[in-house]
Amino acid sequence: MAARDPKQFSHSMAPLPARSSSRDVLEALTHMIELEGLGIGDRLPPEVDIARQLGIGRAKVREALTAWQNMGIVTRNKKAGTRLATEVVSNAIHLPVTLKLEAESLLRTHAVRRPLEIETVRLATRNVTPQSGRIIMGRVGELIAIHGAGQDWRAADYRFHEALQEASGNPLFGQLIQQIQHGFNEVYEAPFGKPHLGEASIPLHLPLAEAVVAGDESAAVAVMERILDMVEAEIRESMQSMMEGRND
Repeated sequence: MAARDPKQFSHSMAPLPARSSSRDVLEALTHMIELEGLGIGDRLPPEVDIARQLGIGRAKVREALTAWQNMGIVTRNKKAGTRLATEVVSNAIHLPVTLKLEAESLLRTHAVRRPLEIETVRLATRNVTPQSGRIIMGRVGELIAIHGAGQDWRAADYRFHEALQEASGNPLFGQLIQQIQHGFNEVYEAPFGKPHLGEASIPLHLPLAEAVVAGDESAAVAVMERILDMVEAEIRESMQSMMEGRND
């Protein structure tokens, strides 16, 4: 079946409020995709047309589409335009399409991050120095204290993992992890409306740090795998809760 031409679309998108977010743009696009019945390979309207219909700037449209591109939902190039790379269809009555895409994208992001995070920990245990070890223990202490005080711990968590990446001796791991996560966080700063996704794994960061500083590779990798497993389980549980109409 030939790809649909945006000029043949019968539905236009309603203007958004002036201070709309990238997520609002993607929700409007998702609604249009459903109404038009678009599938894999179909082309979306050009950025300028999307911006005109929604009454917003092209920069906001570009930001939203770039996030979808980074999550593997669309492909983009100058000649072919922006085309769907996955089906944007809801197969769950209680789960909006945007949340379904959010969950699937987060799981894909997590799957790509897993080997990078594990290898980072593996190398950190081999290359840790007294100085980098002190930094790691200082950062994890800060993370545990901030979390224990009930404050926003995300920045402290980032600094802790940054210390592990620096201790690994290979800055490329940190760059790759940040690049993978950046595309998702541009739009989904609080996946499923939960700003603290992954919080349950925070207590495990202390034994992780201790194993790395001690040079115990097997123990460090085992703890890192437990952390990753817990985060993945929380993602899946959040998705299941939404499908069942719960708000845990």
